[in-house]
Amino acid sequence: MDEERVGGLSHEKNASDTDSYDARKEDHFGEAHVVSDAKELITHVLHVDDDPTLSPWTFRAFFLGAGLAIFAAVLQTIYYFKPQAIYVSIVFLTVIAYILGEALAMIPRIGPVGRFLNPFPFNSKEHVFIVVMASAGATSAIATEILAAQRLYYDTDPSPGAAVFLVIASQLLGYGIAGLLRGILVQPSKMLWPINIPVNSLLETLHRDKAETAKRLRVFLIIFFVMFFYEIIPEWIFPLLQGVSIFCLAQKHSLVFTNLFGGSSGNEGLGFLSISFDWQYIASLGSPLWMPLYTLTNSLIGYLLCTILFMGLYYGNIWDSQNFPFLSQLLFDQTSNSTNFVTYNLTAILTPDNEIDVDAVQAVGIPYMTGTYIAYLITTNMGVTATLVHMLLWHYDDIKEGWSFLTVENLKKLLSAETWLFWRNQEDPELHKRKTLADPTKDPHYKLMMQNGYREVPQWWYGGVLLISFVMGMATIYGVGSTLPWWGFIISNIFAAIFILFFGAQMGITGFQFNQQPILQMLAGYMHPGRPLANMYFTVFGFNGVQQGQWLLRDLKLAQLAHLSPRSTFTAQMLGTLIGAIFDYIMMETIVTNQFDILTSIEGSNIWSGQNVQQYNTLALAWSMAKDMFSVGARYQWVTLGYLIGFFVPLPFWILHRYTKLQVFEYINLSIILWYMGWLFVGVNSSILSYFAAGFFAQLYLRRYKPALFVKWNYLVSAALDGGTQVIVFILSFAVFGGSGEAHDFPIWAGNNGGIGNNNNLDYCMYNPANNS
Repeated sequence: MDEERVGGLSHEKNASDTDSYDARKEDHFGEAHVVSDAKELITHVLHVDDDPTLSPWTFRAFFLGAGLAIFAAVLQTIYYFKPQAIYVSIVFLTVIAYILGEALAMIPRIGPVGRFLNPFPFNSKEHVFIVVMASAGATSAIATEILAAQRLYYDTDPSPGAAVFLVIASQLLGYGIAGLLRGILVQPSKMLWPINIPVNSLLETLHRDKAETAKRLRVFLIIFFVMFFYEIIPEWIFPLLQGVSIFCLAQKHSLVFTNLFGGSSGNEGLGFLSISFDWQYIASLGSPLWMPLYTLTNSLIGYLLCTILFMGLYYGNIWDSQNFPFLSQLLFDQTSNSTNFVTYNLTAILTPDNEIDVDAVQAVGIPYMTGTYIAYLITTNMGVTATLVHMLLWHYDDIKEGWSFLTVENLKKLLSAETWLFWRNQEDPELHKRKTLADPTKDPHYKLMMQNGYREVPQWWYGGVLLISFVMGMATIYGVGSTLPWWGFIISNIFAAIFILFFGAQMGITGFQFNQQPILQMLAGYMHPGRPLANMYFTVFGFNGVQQGQWLLRDLKLAQLAHLSPRSTFTAQMLGTLIGAIFDYIMMETIVTNQFDILTSIEGSNIWSGQNVQQYNTLALAWSMAKDMFSVGARYQWVTLGYLIGFFVPLPFWILHRYTKLQVFEYINLSIILWYMGWLFVGVNSSILSYFAAGFFAQLYLRRYKPALFVKWNYLVSAALDGGTQVIVFILSFAVFGGSGEAHDFPIWAGNNGGIGNNNNLDYCMYNPANNS
């Protein structure tokens, strides 16, 4: 009785404290003020106001959301099989959704059909609903990597039903865990998710000042259609423009020149001083127009060191590098040499159950990897631990503030039944509203939604998603012949939950996303020795769960800052995920069927490449032989030791700065440099110079000397460049690149020498005949 009485008194006190609170008073949009924390940023850059009468529940929103989710899923899968990793731009999806939404809003509201299709003007809530659904579909499922690898390297092809359920289960796992943790990772102000701020700013721009919107859209459309038609030239008609190397044009018979200056084809070379006129590759990992100057500078240093490191390793013949290709993600046999590259015979060492036969490995020999790929693994592993130390040394106060949610009280809440026993958590909506408004750590935008009567998603909804994912995943790992035991599946789920909490918080605070895949593949290798497929399936649920959880959290914050109701957001994300998973699988099957030989080749082509699947399969197989390949004393021991070395790398510059106070030591971020020291190990590298040129022009010149121009147009121009490029690449992939069957190559001429299919590199660098051995 005493406890109930205290609770009642507390409830009454909260009620009196919150009755006078108005979240709209937190709106400081446009005020001249130097923002000092995340809360000030989101209340000065974005409006804290809302119109709760706007509804996203229209046929128009569902139709466009589903359509763009299909488009984004198919496009992202196409990009997955490109020689350079490329991601669908959320800003682009935002602008396209707006254009299509406004177009459908022009349908006359005549009769019941007209009012059903166009019940009212296209509004911001519909727009955010569409973007969230499309974004959920755009996240490429790691499960398709396994399914592709099984077809390409293990001669197995799970049934379509089991495969689709596998993809869905791996996607929903992260969503369920992240959804249960959203009170910690999304709702607090300090969880900024800075990647969303440009998108939310664009959403506000498109739905506030109509005169400004019209002008901005006109500029967007001009650039969009110019890029739409222009990209046909470097992509199909004149592919030499993908990478112009003056050095290779001057010397066409030197493999040294190919390795250093070539780069227009996948795994060709480092592309040093090449110039690219193809925006698809220039902005392959994200537009350089968005990249902060600090990151650009450190990545440039890393890139230059990568060039020196790779050339030194190869021509120093470290790890017998010259017996293998300069760049490749495949495993090679010990009989390989510089004139005859011999890939490792995977089937010779596998049992009928796709496990490694130890006796066969002894007979065939331990596989080799290219020196540049080993260098990438070492620097990447060093970068993981160096990042942790760097942030503690240089940003301890920020980290301490950001992780302040890990108080004893919050940890108790995290471990309590209220958080995880979701079926018991049926909190009264009014009580939740009062608690939220009284909590000073909560995001004012979230408070505004609760103040306006938006109903929160019950915990059991996300708990149900997690339970369905777990049951579906447990069933499918046996249905697809994964070789992963039930206990391994459970451990991968546990790692996903832990990593989503810690790495999700880190991404929410800083915007930096760690790559946990190497760590998980290492752990899986030691837990499931001799089982490459088990390694891949462990990684799919451990890593893909984390990745999908982070994307869900990102989009939850996007919706929160745009004041889309939680239940609308849940609906959009679940539908987008299901649609995306199905079309991810369909598109993967289509590409693997039609491009099988190219995807298993060393170089691939300038259009298609199996480098992502090759990496995944290579590491799974290699870590399955961890004792012989990566443990201390083994041939590639420095891959594992790299984690340990990374802890010490940031210390010298921090010590020098502490005692000299020179700003240059503060500006150098060795963790970023280490990540970029392995950057060139794969893909089309001829675009790097153009990437840095565009980035420094925007972030150094425009931002400093033309700030008004930069703020007004930089991000919109970036979205238009991405948009026009991505749409035409989507069309060309089916129309001429063989995405759905037969390819239609452009006739051979000086600007198109036929590329790999004609035993040429597109930039006229010498083609290595050993690639065809």
